[in-house]
Amino acid sequence: MQRLQTKDFGYWLLTKGSNIYLSDGKLPFGTADELALDDKCGMVIGEYQDAPLWLVEEFDDSRNYFSLRDQLILPERIFNLLNRGVALNYFWKTHRFCGVCGAKTQAMTPQEWAVECTQCQHRTYPMIAPSIIVAVRKGDSILLANHVRHREEKIYTTLAGFVEVGETLEQTVEREVFEESGLKIKNLRYIGSQPWSFPNSLMLGFLADYAEGEIAIQPEELNDAGWFRYDAGLPHLPPPGTIARKLIELSQQICADEAQQL
Repeated sequence: MQRLQTKDFGYWLLTKGSNIYLSDGKLPFGTADELALDDKCGMVIGEYQDAPLWLVEEFDDSRNYFSLRDQLILPERIFNLLNRGVALNYFWKTHRFCGVCGAKTQAMTPQEWAVECTQCQHRTYPMIAPSIIVAVRKGDSILLANHVRHREEKIYTTLAGFVEVGETLEQTVEREVFEESGLKIKNLRYIGSQPWSFPNSLMLGFLADYAEGEIAIQPEELNDAGWFRYDAGLPHLPPPGTIARKLIELSQQICADEAQQL
């Protein structure tokens, strides 16, 4: 990162944790001087609406910040760019000292997102935590669960979990589904991915078919889980734009296509 200059110009991304600053629902635009940022540090992380997008190093201020999740309505490229900024600021904030010798690290440059130790020159790059998410289908029904974290919202969504050391993605999907629901799956297919900087994850989406077993929820993770017919009115789902919603809608479409063939 570099000390911002008065004349630096473009759009500005200010973050607090996984929240971003918006002015009238938009990223602020103008010069560093106009936004009182010329004494801060920042760097260009991409292009937004044909202008540079500056990421400003996280600092304490009184501006109003909004959840990154609320920006899922944006085009995918823009949402992913905002994810990049949130993840980079989290990385900088948590890697100010070397993990090898404990000395201070020095700032990254636009050419390489990394920090380097000022003493032993050990270089560290942003850590990404891979997480799987999977929609499981059984005939004309989809497995949906109300997670503990969604108790109040009563959102029903797909199963998900972090990849553990020494696992393949396929093993993670099978383990997470069995641990959380007691079910075994088959016909696993990779669908796509989504950056998920809360604070530093990458969601890897799959579809799978039911193989065997009866639902037995893991109470530490789930409040409820069940099979929901694709066309009979699903419960409250994750918002559009999430990979969970995409997997659910894709499962619905597969069910509908198969129903038409009968």
